[in-house]
Amino acid sequence: MGKISQGILGGLSGKVGNVIGGNWKGIDYIRIKPSSVANPRTEGQVNQRTKFSSVLEFLQPNKAFLKVGYKNFANKRTEFNSAMSYLLNNAITGTAPNFTVDYTNALLSRGSLSGVLNGVTDLSNAGQVDFSWGDNSAEGNASSTDKAMVLVYNPSKKESIYILDGAVRTAGTQTVTIPNTYAGDTVELFMAFVSADGSQVSNSIYLGSGTAN
Repeated sequence: MGKISQGILGGLSGKVGNVIGGNWKGIDYIRIKPSSVANPRTEGQVNQRTKFSSVLEFLQPNKAFLKVGYKNFANKRTEFNSAMSYLLNNAITGTAPNFTVDYTNALLSRGSLSGVLNGVTDLSNAGQVDFSWGDNSAEGNASSTDKAMVLVYNPSKKESIYILDGAVRTAGTQTVTIPNTYAGDTVELFMAFVSADGSQVSNSIYLGSGTAN
């Protein structure tokens, strides 16, 4: 049975009829229990579910990265949900029913910190991915103490290897060790910066894909 606190205009907790109430992050909410859908598999619904599944599969292994990368967009919702919303609206490609994530537009970090300059990757060395970039610490709001955030996503294994507190911006290079089981797999590569105190992040950039050795 639902309870209405503080009178009829107070917060509702539980279910009253077809009205469901609760509290999330200190915010009272109510929603109407949906009526049964005559055809839950219309073309539009199937397409939306396919898009959602594609984005979810990509983001699940990257939760810790998103926790930092979307921290400034977690107002009244989680970092993960903020990233889901952004990618669904900006990083889906293909035609129904073959929707996939467009990595070039898939921001794993969003913010106003100066971004990566001339980022490149090298997968020629077995068991590692080498990231490198230019030193733009004197430009914009960049700082020499900003830390690299680098990520190696393996779609076939649905997992990621990442470093959230990497080399400083002036160092220009960061190596990520990857498992031997990645050899021969295609990996997708991303990078961003976070300020030393963690308060600011840059937009991530997609550095392309390559075959792990």
